[in-house]
Amino acid sequence: MGKIKVRDPIPGFQTLEDIAEFWDTHSTADYHDLTHEVQFDVNLHKPTELVVLLPELRKTIRALAHTRGVSTETLINVWLTEKILELA
Repeated sequence: MGKIKVRDPIPGFQTLEDIAEFWDTHSTADYHDLTHEVQFDVNLHKPTELVVLLPELRKTIRALAHTRGVSTETLINVWLTEKILELA
């Protein structure tokens, strides 16, 4: 008789990284009884505005964002928002 596989419980996730880490090491096939079919729409056309930065400026901003634990995009958006509020 085959050995019964014991599965880990699905933890409560706090971040997308937690979710990815769990499912990178576990198979959804092992949790099929806990799943159900869903329907949803995805908007793949996120409006973006590309801005070219000088290489050294980009490097500095990336480093500053890293030390603050945020993405480069978040840091730039915060700074631009602060500047706009200052000028308004």
